[in-house]
Amino acid sequence: MAAHTAAAEQTSADTGSPAVSPTRTGLLIIGASQSGVQLAVSLRALGFEEHITLLGDEDHRPYQRPALSKEFLQGTVESESLIFRSNDYWAEHNVELVKGEYIVRIDKEPDGSGVAHSASGRTFPFKRLALTVGARARKLEIDGADLEGVLYLRNADDALALKARVGDARDVVVIGGGFIGLEAASSLQKMGKNVTVLEFGPRLVGRAVGEETAEYFLQAHRSRGMDIRLSTSATRFTAAGTPGDGPGDGRRAVAGVELQDGTVLPAQIVLVGIGVIPNTQLAEQLGLAVDNGIVVDRFALASDGTTVAIGDCANMPNPVPGSEPGTRIRLESVNNAIEHAKVAAYSLTGRREEYAGIPWFWSNQADLKLQIAGLCTGYDQTVLRRDEDRGKFSVLYYRKGQVIAADCVNAPLDFMAVKNALAKGQNIPAGAAADPATPLKTITTDS
Repeated sequence: MAAHTAAAEQTSADTGSPAVSPTRTGLLIIGASQSGVQLAVSLRALGFEEHITLLGDEDHRPYQRPALSKEFLQGTVESESLIFRSNDYWAEHNVELVKGEYIVRIDKEPDGSGVAHSASGRTFPFKRLALTVGARARKLEIDGADLEGVLYLRNADDALALKARVGDARDVVVIGGGFIGLEAASSLQKMGKNVTVLEFGPRLVGRAVGEETAEYFLQAHRSRGMDIRLSTSATRFTAAGTPGDGPGDGRRAVAGVELQDGTVLPAQIVLVGIGVIPNTQLAEQLGLAVDNGIVVDRFALASDGTTVAIGDCANMPNPVPGSEPGTRIRLESVNNAIEHAKVAAYSLTGRREEYAGIPWFWSNQADLKLQIAGLCTGYDQTVLRRDEDRGKFSVLYYRKGQVIAADCVNAPLDFMAVKNALAKGQNIPAGAAADPATPLKTITTDS
């Protein structure tokens, strides 16, 4: 049965508001993200037969996001290749795909059923609810932040807006030296733009990698001609021209970025990438526990015991085997979105499968392919493996002599060896790992 029935579209004569069907219809997934798509696919694979509504607030079919800052921006892949599944797939699997609907309120009963209300006035009844709402770009609040050409890169519309301006731009300033900022900066430099990266902190990718990896990327990007400025912040954006200059909505266009020392960098595009904020608004309205994301247990269940929350928006117990009891984490990665959704699918079918696994990540920046296995938090020793001739670089992280993570640049065999060792509870002795000519898989031992 469709989640949005003909009865629900009718207007009640006595109230003037959209009438709600009394029937609670299957599962409503709010958020047509990687985790939302994976949840629907996993449920069907497990034999879940109830109707599924997959609802997104963008006017696009569900798509892959990682390529937005790389291949899509550079024009090497078309938008259609980013689409997760065909319309035929959704129809054949009884999944109703709803686009362009922003949910503003949810009325929910103790048994987990309820009705979601969209900004357009539509209503979506459900028996169970899944929140796969992801995260939104953190905004930079300084003078000139509303100028045309000050952009973010979180979704497809952001990527389209950036592509529309790239052709006329010569100078680009990227604010934020994290993965998204560096990926986009590398793409824009490859497209012939003069790119300057401003990072407020003392090193690049400060939250995700250790000092050796951060320094490696700093020197690698600078050697390729990129202007990177650490411990630097913008104080305001300057404007030029008259309203309506460029492909926009009539606002004045950005012309430069003023730094704290008074220097003004020319910029026809300013791309801001200073992190994200988990979308917890609906969870807060429902009274769910929220703390840097929607708090869930090891089975992806929120504090009400019926709603599941998955992916970037979820704050979960640390899934790494052997991690300190009580530690929690919010992960922003494709791998986490997929694996967490599988756990949630089990919960929705009445099974309990704890989320346990080794997080892994990747980032492609120019000819540098970074792969990360595990989490380096709390390391007390590092081992550096560097092969200058082959352009390979790896850092292994240890805690009390046990390998816990690795950053690997253009070194996929190192990445796979560490990832497999972590998954099996094995170790890679630090002394033997220091020789870059030694394949790590040949020295892996049982812990």
